[in-house]
Amino acid sequence: MIKKYLKLFGGLTLGSIIYAIGFACFTAPNNLAPGGVTGISVILRKVFLDVFGFYADTGVIILCINVPLLIIGTWKFGKTFFVGTVYATVLSSAIMTLIENLINNGYSWLVLSQDYLLCALAGGGAIGLGMGIIFRLGGTTGGSDIVVKLVKLKFRYVRTGILFMIFDITVVTVSAFIFKNVDLALYAAISLIVTSAVIDVVLYGSDGARLVYIISEKNEIISKRLLEELDVGATFIHGIGAYTMENRLVLMVAVKKQVFPKVKTIVCDEDKDSFMIVSSANEIFGEGFKLHGSVEL
Repeated sequence: MIKKYLKLFGGLTLGSIIYAIGFACFTAPNNLAPGGVTGISVILRKVFLDVFGFYADTGVIILCINVPLLIIGTWKFGKTFFVGTVYATVLSSAIMTLIENLINNGYSWLVLSQDYLLCALAGGGAIGLGMGIIFRLGGTTGGSDIVVKLVKLKFRYVRTGILFMIFDITVVTVSAFIFKNVDLALYAAISLIVTSAVIDVVLYGSDGARLVYIISEKNEIISKRLLEELDVGATFIHGIGAYTMENRLVLMVAVKKQVFPKVKTIVCDEDKDSFMIVSSANEIFGEGFKLHGSVEL
């Protein structure tokens, strides 16, 4: 039990640190608002400074926005959701605030780059990596994650990705008007795309697969080699040849795309006269692929 909790909170801590560094050392100092509540906090920081004349730490703003969302989220989704999300949200916000205060007090080297493109790429990558680690452990970073989950309670058939895209595009568009700089908004959009791509890789791995049907007199040998050499699952499907009306076993195999060339080699080694049908699989759920329900955060 202790090992389980050490792994959980160790992972959440690592994810929160990476997430906070990506935001506080790359995107926030360069006024990049890459969607979500983090993007809103960058916009509000600018508004508070220009309109009210005082500087507010983005980490504090993020925490203030997240508190009511966390209360609602816990009410709707339960205590398990609460623990991981609160820990990751509070820790990442605290680290962001610490880094920003250090930067404002002379530690300018903590702004790791002032090149907008590099900040969009590196910052977006770090934010995506941190969020991906947190998501894998059942937590969230609060903010738009909670908003999307709440919206889906009402609109269950709208894809999660579409809701995130609508939310984030709105934030990026507003940032263009607030900062009066379309270039900043475009760089923020790049950061958003990188973040989304990295989250997908962390959560699902290289998300591409091949579905292969093999018809061969040596299917039993082929399946044995696939299991032993590639550690991939295989399924026999009973079929009947339309011309001969003979019973045949069809071997069905689902593999990640990078493994497929090895499957092809094994099949060709064993039976050059085999009949093989290959198609792309958009999503595969189960052992070795995505967890069931992993499409939704």
